[in-house]
Amino acid sequence: MRLSRRQFVSWAALGSVALAAGSLGRPARGANREVNLYTSRHYGTDEKLYDLFKQKTGITVNWVQGKADEIAQRIRSEGSNSPADIFMTVDVARLWRAQNEGLFQPIQSETLSKNIPESLRDPEGYWFGLTKRARVIMYNKDKVDPKELSTYEDLANPKWRGKVLTRSSSNVYSQSLTASIILAHGIPETEKWARGLVANFARPPEGGDIDQIKAVAAGVGDVALANTYYLARLIKSDNPEDRAVAEKVGVFFPNQEDRGTHVNISGAGILKTAPNKEAAIQFLEFLSGPEAQAIFAQSNNEYPVLPGAEIDSVVASFGTFKGDTINAASIGRVTPDALMVMDRAGWK
Repeated sequence: MRLSRRQFVSWAALGSVALAAGSLGRPARGANREVNLYTSRHYGTDEKLYDLFKQKTGITVNWVQGKADEIAQRIRSEGSNSPADIFMTVDVARLWRAQNEGLFQPIQSETLSKNIPESLRDPEGYWFGLTKRARVIMYNKDKVDPKELSTYEDLANPKWRGKVLTRSSSNVYSQSLTASIILAHGIPETEKWARGLVANFARPPEGGDIDQIKAVAAGVGDVALANTYYLARLIKSDNPEDRAVAEKVGVFFPNQEDRGTHVNISGAGILKTAPNKEAAIQFLEFLSGPEAQAIFAQSNNEYPVLPGAEIDSVVASFGTFKGDTINAASIGRVTPDALMVMDRAGWK
């Protein structure tokens, strides 16, 4: 795990960084002017937010960065002695898992309820989405007419035999997408879809989203499931080879005629044992506000959760889309079913 600039004693000394509170200017109650963040987001640009929060509130954000499962295990092992106030991670499945294990406490905040759409937060306030990720179909422009594309379900059609690329079933993005299809169609139909999808794989699943995009560009497959921000990253890359890859790939938003494109989140919850609860609430409120949402969008090519917040120009060039509004908490709850479906379908 990576510790921030100011080292903690016994891991409680998460490093120093700063951010700006959603309820701007409201001082945190209590003697402590800090909030301790455990995060699996690995984007250095998030540090801009931490610094801005301190400038606006005087509250220091101490942080530790690591892999999501390692952080969750750390929180469990520390128990009531954990210095952590907030666990921030990517994908609703991980947030739901942390909630189900009793790591979070429910929070009531008018600011969070106003800024974050209902579908992107836990109904009881255990966790809140802070950024959105659209999982789309990316296609080789030389091989696929986008008029041939329609839905996630259609990727199981035999016409795509040997042409589909995606990540493994162990990846949370794959699990959450499959969970969303279970919610739309039920387990039997989703298993039928998963079997058809597996039959259409261009190769056994391997690598991350960037690998799927590069494979599409290279002609290994014709279409891939990937999050939009990865393509934006390639478009903005200083490496001309990355930009050449991006030039060959188009973006299609599935299911626009029915429920909408699958949307996942990165988000956070306040831990049940948080020693700085009020400061932690301020921190999350700030992250949901217009200034922080614009930084999330511009710095990491994600979609803001705050309606009307500015979107990065490259991401905006992919076009507008209707997102699936099924509550993210529902997706988390059926992820275990999704894993069983994928396993039975032979999705490695």
